Amino acid sequence: MPRPLCATIHLDSMQHNLARARACAPQSKAWAVVKANAYGHGLERGMKGFVLADGLALIETENALRLRELGWIKPILLLEGIFDASDVPLLAEHNINSTVHCLEQIRMLEYTQLYRPIDVHLKMNTGMNRLGFRPDEYAAAYKRLRAIPGVRNITHMTHFANADELEHPRLTISEQVRRFRAGVEGLAGERSLSNSAGVLHQEVLAQELQNDWVRPGIMLYGGTPGGGRTAHDFGLRPTMTLSSEIIAIQQLEAGDTVGYGSRFEASGPMQVGVVACGYADGYPRHAPHGTPVIVDGVRTSVVGRVSMDMMTVDLTPIPNARVGSKVTLWGDGLPIDEVAAASGTIGYELMCALAPRVRVNEGRMGTHG
Repeated sequence: MPRPLCATIHLDSMQHNLARARACAPQSKAWAVVKANAYGHGLERGMKGFVLADGLALIETENALRLRELGWIKPILLLEGIFDASDVPLLAEHNINSTVHCLEQIRMLEYTQLYRPIDVHLKMNTGMNRLGFRPDEYAAAYKRLRAIPGVRNITHMTHFANADELEHPRLTISEQVRRFRAGVEGLAGERSLSNSAGVLHQEVLAQELQNDWVRPGIMLYGGTPGGGRTAHDFGLRPTMTLSSEIIAIQQLEAGDTVGYGSRFEASGPMQVGVVACGYADGYPRHAPHGTPVIVDGVRTSVVGRVSMDMMTVDLTPIPNARVGSKVTLWGDGLPIDEVAAASGTIGYELMCALAPRVRVNEGRMGTHG
């Protein structure tokens, strides 16, 4: 029998969350972001879950090619563009869109003869200060791209730094939109703006954020980009449930300690359950005492330090717990953002950190195994 730890991917929830993104931005086409192995869900499952998306967006050139091998025929976008001139012919051969964010990438396109034209997404730096041309440099970059015979359509794009906080004290989404519009004024082409936070705020800033494309990421996987509201508040469903079982039970007396470092000390008689999951599986090692878990449908918490392969939980609220009792570590019934917040991180990291040794299957919400 396999180790009881299992990640169940809910394709129906992925489909639901994509539909929610479309409802927020009904006039826009949607790139479903599947970078980082579809946020830990698996590239093939990401493709299946987002089959109704207008295109798939990711970082890795090799995974863009993999999507074509898997049968994806709709558009693919490389969000960071190409990393070497040798990748340029692949764009034409496999009909892959590429982001262009620096002069070096423009030069690669200028010096490569393409046998058929490609579509590119020219990125503007409106204040994120990671990738892209500043607004006053943007028109010149556009002009150079437009002069390349192998470039067909140019889409204008930018990325929001603080879309989860509409009135950020240093850089608001409205200010970034203003800079973007000033930079693209008079230039032909579609426009691509909103990440998950921007999509979820379309209902508030509909006029400002209405554009041709949106690029939802974390919201598609049932996580929230922040801003004080939960995924449930936004009508999103968990797409990954990490579940395991109790594999041992220890009876403690007052003064007994648990785990490496003996950080947890029992104040009186209690039972703790040992769960088959640890930081080598992707669970955060720094999860403190009190981090929520569910055992046999009852909420309880982590006690002691998370080990490589095991963790311990308080069984006080579940007196009938036994070896084999079901444990939900995040997902169906326990939002991943809640576990992440307790551990001082974000849901993105927990999804993406899922280890290859964790068994993965597919199931509908409420039927995970």
